[in-house]
Parts: sequence; C-alpha cells; structure tokens
Amino acid sequence: MKQNVGSIDRVLRVVVGLAVIGAGFYFKSWWGAVGAVPLLTALLGWCPAYLPLGFSSCKNKSS
Repeated sequence: MKQNVGSIDRVLRVVVGLAVIGAGFYFKSWWGAVGAVPLLTALLGWCPAYLPLGFSSCKNKSS
C-alpha cells in the first residue's frame, strides 16, 4: 500500500476528523463516528478514494 496522503492533507484530515467526532459527542449523535474515517486515512497515510482518480497529495521523492 503506497502512501498517497501528504503531510498537509493528513493534518487537515486529523482536524476534520476530531471536529466531527467532537460534534457527534456534543449533539449526542452517532454521526460523530463518521469522523473516524478521516482519522484512519490520516494515520495510514493512504486514502482509497484517491485510487480511482489517480490522485496523490504526497510530494514525489526524487531518486
């Protein structure tokens, strides 16, 4: 599994994920569990939604 989520993208995913989870707790809604998706993709550094698009927010490492 090759990483396709860059560092800025990861930080944004963590912030959004925590905000959604926090909102779920605040409003006592199970929809806060949706915040686990961006957190998981940030921790893994890989987003399956980027595959069909051929997109990557990682910078290319020159060899």
